Amino acid sequence: MASVLYQSIEALSREKGIEPAVVVSAIEDAIALATRKYYKTQENMRAEMDKDTGEIRAYVFKTVVETPEEIVDEINQLALEPARALAPEVEVGGELRFYKDTTPLGRIAAQMAKQVIFQKVREAERDTVFNEYNHRAGEVLNATVKRLEPMDVIFDLGKAEARMPKREQSRLEQFAVGERVRVVLLRVDRAAKGPQVIVSRAAPALVQNLFQSEVPEIYDGTVSIRAIAREAGERTKIAVMSRDKDVDPVGACVGMKGMRVQSIIRELRGEKIDIIEYSEEITTFAEKALQPAKVSRVSITDLAEKQIEVIVDDTQLSLAIGKKGQNVRLAAKLLQWKIDIKSEEEKRQEVEQQMQAMSGGPTTPIEQVTELGEQILEKLIAAGITTVEAVADMTAEELEQIPGIGEKTIEKISVAVRHYFGQYEEGEERPVPMAVIETPTDTEETTSMSKTPEEILAAERGTDPNAEVPVELDDISTEDIAAAEDEESESDAFSDNDAREEGIELDNDTIDTLVDESQEVSDEGIDTDGHDRG
Repeated sequence: MASVLYQSIEALSREKGIEPAVVVSAIEDAIALATRKYYKTQENMRAEMDKDTGEIRAYVFKTVVETPEEIVDEINQLALEPARALAPEVEVGGELRFYKDTTPLGRIAAQMAKQVIFQKVREAERDTVFNEYNHRAGEVLNATVKRLEPMDVIFDLGKAEARMPKREQSRLEQFAVGERVRVVLLRVDRAAKGPQVIVSRAAPALVQNLFQSEVPEIYDGTVSIRAIAREAGERTKIAVMSRDKDVDPVGACVGMKGMRVQSIIRELRGEKIDIIEYSEEITTFAEKALQPAKVSRVSITDLAEKQIEVIVDDTQLSLAIGKKGQNVRLAAKLLQWKIDIKSEEEKRQEVEQQMQAMSGGPTTPIEQVTELGEQILEKLIAAGITTVEAVADMTAEELEQIPGIGEKTIEKISVAVRHYFGQYEEGEERPVPMAVIETPTDTEETTSMSKTPEEILAAERGTDPNAEVPVELDDISTEDIAAAEDEESESDAFSDNDAREEGIELDNDTIDTLVDESQEVSDEGIDTDGHDRG
């Protein structure tokens, strides 16, 4: 029959979850250390406990060597001849025990033994906890909330405590002490105070376990979960596939009137769950993963790097990306591919830029348009428009944004650009090519210059210079001709001199600018004569 001491050891072992032999070993080590301390010796010492009587005895042991020359440690070694004098049956390599009296051990020795026992038991507990949970990473456990800390939640797993840090919690969840929940075991960390079991409620394995519990088709293997992407407290995407063609995998997970998935959503405190059908074809899988957005087309851009390009309609772009990029981010996690999502307009612009780059790009300076005056060129260049192609691509509204350019100037720019590209509207005269204009030879020019005015006039009329002129020159006096010439010269000089006196260059650009400014004033409600129409 076991002694009372050994029975107490067994009860303690059951409470701490450790083997009784570990506690017995701790007690024996503690008694041996206390005895050595009491006798103030450096000899090797052990202790042994009798389970039946509960007696603990301490002894010094020495190792037997063959000859005295082989002795290295005189305190803990003994030659064979003197050893056989004490114990005739001893052999080389054996041990001789010399028991010590433990009766004189007092209160100090007992306190030391107590501390050693507690230390050994704690170490045994740590090893037991580590060995119990270290190989169970990813497993879902039932836990009870033990206490709430400012950042962490402490759970009771039965044999150990578990800690759930803030990053492993869902923002939708609040816990109460004593509440039972399911948690995922992440890992076991060895620390100075013992192993720490880290659990999570944000791991995708929790959702997978909940579906296995709620959906019989997943439990028996008819429907399998191929991929899960989760952002705890926000949204989860789960891809499922059926091994039976007669079983709809999505319908099986949703359940009648959504009962199955609603039960899981309640367990997750209202977290949204998207259930999609898995496809081996990556393009088809990508279209389904980006639901509820409608995808126009999907193409693989880099097979080695696992990168795809998704094109969606302009109205579907924000829906495909999701709030703060959540939808496309979860889809990328689900696919394990990089997703480059673009709208139709962005793709069109990208193609145009690529085609433009292949063709060398626009390099024609705007100064090549000779029909534009210097002032208009200065305004366009000041606005950052330096190429003819850039002007051609601009709309009238964009040109109006440039300071100093109005409707008349816009019309002139449009005509000048059209003419530069060789486009003429009906009624517009095309410039005569230089090759068509006949340049008179030196002989003809000399001849014409040597002719008198009468001969030139006659040549134009097709008459002989010596023929009778039908106009009666006698009726026109010399004074009349001189007066007419003076009047014409005065008219031309008046307009030019007036403009110069006012400091205005009456070229075509200045006239267009004045007209544009007049038009802007008129648009603001003021007549060009200076009166307010309002």
